[in-house]
Order: sequence, then structure tokens, then C-alpha cells
Amino acid sequence: CDERRMKILIIHGPNLNMLGKREPGTYGNATLEDINRSLRNLGEELDAHVDIMQSNNEATLIDAIHGALDKRIDGIVINPGAYTHTSIALRDALLSVNLPFIEVHISNTFARESFRHKSYLSDVAAGVIIGLGPVGYLFGMRALAQMLQVRHIAQASEGIGEKPAALTE
Repeated sequence: CDERRMKILIIHGPNLNMLGKREPGTYGNATLEDINRSLRNLGEELDAHVDIMQSNNEATLIDAIHGALDKRIDGIVINPGAYTHTSIALRDALLSVNLPFIEVHISNTFARESFRHKSYLSDVAAGVIIGLGPVGYLFGMRALAQMLQVRHIAQASEGIGEKPAALTE
């Protein structure tokens, strides 16, 4: 894959493999493969490499986050599912890799049970998209791609027209 292309990791947490079958009144009829297809298509449009994974296992999700560094991932879009409300370990993993991430939830977690109102990730996320259905993933990926482009431009322009401090003393 072209090293110049931005690399985005999409992480789907527990029970998201059941989309299309699970509580369609809450999550809609789109399957996980439908969502992944849309994300891959958007990746092509954005000229981004998209790596997608899903697991019901917290340790596997943490390993995927840690592995993002070796894969030279630039940013993450994550729907942590129920781990949103329970996993300090997932939060710590995301902090440990120091990559921007967007937290996405298909349902409006604030319109559901009170235990779903607390996220261990939201305060350290670059952004949070809640309750917009499967299209929230696309909004999250677009937002992340724009953030990464702005960051790249800022990093590329650092120091242009300025002399290092050692040369001005």
C-alpha cells in the first residue's frame, strides 16, 4: 500500500457483528458488512487505506489498538459498543498509542438506560458521534480524515521561513 496514503483503523466492538439481526428498532437493518462496504468506498474516495476489524473480546480490541503503531495507522474510528461504559483498559490502550480517534455510536446512548450515559472514552476522543445510525461511521471517518489532513499540513509547514533557535542567538 502507498505509504503516502493516510491509514485509518475502524474498530467495531462487541455485538456489532449482530447488526441487521440485533434490535433493529435501536440499531436499524444495516449489517456490519453493509457498514464496512460503505467505509471501504469512502476510503477510496478519500484516498485512504482503511483497515477494519470487529471483536467481541476486549483483549483483541486492545491488541488491535496497540498494533496500530506497527501498522503506521494515522487515526482510529471506534465503536466500542458496551465497552464504552465499562473499559478503563480500552481507554488506556487508546491513550497509549497517542493517535487521534473518533468515538461512534449507532444509537443515541443518552436516550437509553442510564448506565449507557457514561463513556470512558469521550473525554479523550478527538470527537464523538452518537445516535445518527450507521451513517455516523461515515461522518466519523470524514471528520478524522480532515483532522489528519490539517495535522499533516501543519507538520509540513512547521519551521518554514523560520530559523532554528540556535541560529538566531
